[in-house]
Amino acid sequence: MGIKPKLAKLWIAAALLLVTGMAQADAVSVAVAANFSGPMKRISAEFEKTSGHKVALSFGSTGKFYAQVKAGAPFEVLLAADDETPGKMEQEGLAVKGSHFTYAIGKLVLWSAKEAVVDGNGDILKRGSFEHLAVANSKLAPYGAAGVQTLQALSVYDAIAPKLVQGENIAQTYQFVATGNALLGFIALSQVIGGDGKAKSGSAWIVPEKYYTPIRQDAVLLARGKDNTAAIELLTFLKTPYAAKIIQSYGYGLPQ
Repeated sequence: MGIKPKLAKLWIAAALLLVTGMAQADAVSVAVAANFSGPMKRISAEFEKTSGHKVALSFGSTGKFYAQVKAGAPFEVLLAADDETPGKMEQEGLAVKGSHFTYAIGKLVLWSAKEAVVDGNGDILKRGSFEHLAVANSKLAPYGAAGVQTLQALSVYDAIAPKLVQGENIAQTYQFVATGNALLGFIALSQVIGGDGKAKSGSAWIVPEKYYTPIRQDAVLLARGKDNTAAIELLTFLKTPYAAKIIQSYGYGLPQ
């Protein structure tokens, strides 16, 4: 018994629709500043679920990502920890001009994994009663630069400089403090809050923003991603209320 022509046409149409949908599903390679790893994992998971696209995330320091992209690394989107690098990449032709925007305002915190070590005013920095203070590489990581600026603003940098332990990025800096290799360190507030609204154990001082240059974190569409639908849609998704809610839950501010 043959298939009726009308039914056959419906099956063919359905098959074509399925193939078309599969063809529209793309993958995007994203370089993400280490401080934003928690929220980006959640945001990308929801993006994959709703869009059908696949997202490959790499975490590290903004400075290193810049060097890697310049050397030909196949990233298509960059979520930086500053606003200077994306703008610079646009000028150098490494990113699509006019595509960068601020997705989060970062906040610096002085944290210790031990209770009652860091006081509410950061006075421990003036006392200097510790052997090691962890800070990310200030030349590669904006949060590291913010930490150095804070020490300078408090006029304690020269006294504390010999005690500094430098992390390659903010994730490694966090590990130095979490494992006790450094009693305290400057890290991103997002690493302490963790997205569930509850602060991790230990003691902390949220550094007043007057002590460091505002950490405006910008995203940008890299040159390799200019024709990638997944890359373009991911950046659009990053501006949605859903993404904004997650970003705020990790202690970040939002651009006005």
